[in-house]
Amino acid sequence: MADTFSPNGRPHLHGPTSKRWLPTLLAALWAICFASVFIWQSASVRSISIFRSNSRLYQSIPRLRKNVFNLTDFGAVDDGRTINTGAFERAVQAIKARGGGQLNVPSGTWLTAPFNLTSHLTLFLAEGAVILGIEDETLWPLLPALPSYGYGREEKGPRYGSLIHGQNLKDVVITGHNGTINGQGQYWWTKYKRRALNFTRPPLVHLMWSKDIIISNITLLDSPFWTFHPYDCKNITVQHVTIIAPLIGAPNTDGIDPDSCEDMLVENCYISVGDDGIAIKSGWDQYGIAYGRPSTNILIRDVTIRSMISAGISIGSEMSGGVSNITVENARIWESRRAIRIKTSPGRGAFIHNLTYRNLTFDNCRVGVIVKTDYNEHPDDDWDRKAFPVVSNISFVGVRGWGVRVPVRIHGSEHIPIRDVELKDFAVGLSYKKKHIFQCSFVEGRVIGEIFPKPCENLDMYSMDGTLIKKAATENVMVDIDYDI
Repeated sequence: MADTFSPNGRPHLHGPTSKRWLPTLLAALWAICFASVFIWQSASVRSISIFRSNSRLYQSIPRLRKNVFNLTDFGAVDDGRTINTGAFERAVQAIKARGGGQLNVPSGTWLTAPFNLTSHLTLFLAEGAVILGIEDETLWPLLPALPSYGYGREEKGPRYGSLIHGQNLKDVVITGHNGTINGQGQYWWTKYKRRALNFTRPPLVHLMWSKDIIISNITLLDSPFWTFHPYDCKNITVQHVTIIAPLIGAPNTDGIDPDSCEDMLVENCYISVGDDGIAIKSGWDQYGIAYGRPSTNILIRDVTIRSMISAGISIGSEMSGGVSNITVENARIWESRRAIRIKTSPGRGAFIHNLTYRNLTFDNCRVGVIVKTDYNEHPDDDWDRKAFPVVSNISFVGVRGWGVRVPVRIHGSEHIPIRDVELKDFAVGLSYKKKHIFQCSFVEGRVIGEIFPKPCENLDMYSMDGTLIKKAATENVMVDIDYDI
């Protein structure tokens, strides 16, 4: 049958032939449309990928000092096998000769043994940069015991120096685009468990007798021992730092341990480690008493911490130089054995006072708040049996929690009573029903307003306007302390 044309001049198909071609034509049109859409989507994805790739390129390292050096300029190789200790040392010496400067560590894995910093230095870790501690203790230097400890914390005698170390420094910055300092702790933890080490394991970053320190925007990973340990330092800021170690099997991997430090800020940090998230210290028994440097004026805020083995935020137990004027606010502690812990012992001496905790969240913690005064671990047998610490003026305001077995355990003693404790706006949901969920002994203080659960009888009860409602009968009521927490 012949084709005819419509009045507008376009062909008009009809008859059996047109019916056969119509499905073929529609299929061809559908294939063309699908291909067009596919090509457009592929082009869009490539455009997005190019944009993202370029955005990484735009993450250039800022110039933070007048003198800027790159680690590669000193012969460093980023293959994770070449030992770059010499390159780090030469770079630091060049910065020292210039009176200060910035050392850029590019993306890559930079294996190294421990090295020292210098004053007026910025160590900048680019995105993807990893400073990797070498797995060979013979390349880690030995240092004398800290004067306020008398011995290495684990073994008598000297101790291993940290991967990144500094003494008597001023104006030191360790920062970056979230680069990583990796201590390869598994090597050390395994040897420690096998008793194959003769000296105390090293911290990851250890600064001593220094001031004006900033640690920011980096990740600290798998420290052999305590992760960041500032010792007798002043004016320290730690912000936007992530600290990670395995929750189990990584002994003593505290996150941040201010030790005899003054004027310190820790904020906006995430810590998940195998021991205390943050532990404030100031020396051990008679050695700390003689050294006499307190940890004071420390603010911890906006932190998230997890510690299945120990506690989120601790004070002590080594506190023989004293601890005072500590504020913790806006802290979330989750899936931890204990949230807040204060620990001391006869022999420690000194004081713990003026502690303020506010706006805390306890999420699935076995114990919320614990104060322990019989943490009997001593450097030697020469500790003073009459050196009793004074513990006083501790407030908890705005505490919320759920899944907590024991919300409060305050265990003072006849020689170390706990004075002037305040609880206000405290409500913690429980996961464990027991008669004595508030556990107290030798404690004096007050509860302001209603709190949940019901507090122990050792505390005075006040209304929100400050009116005394009920006076505690005695501060020495002893309950059945649950020692399995």
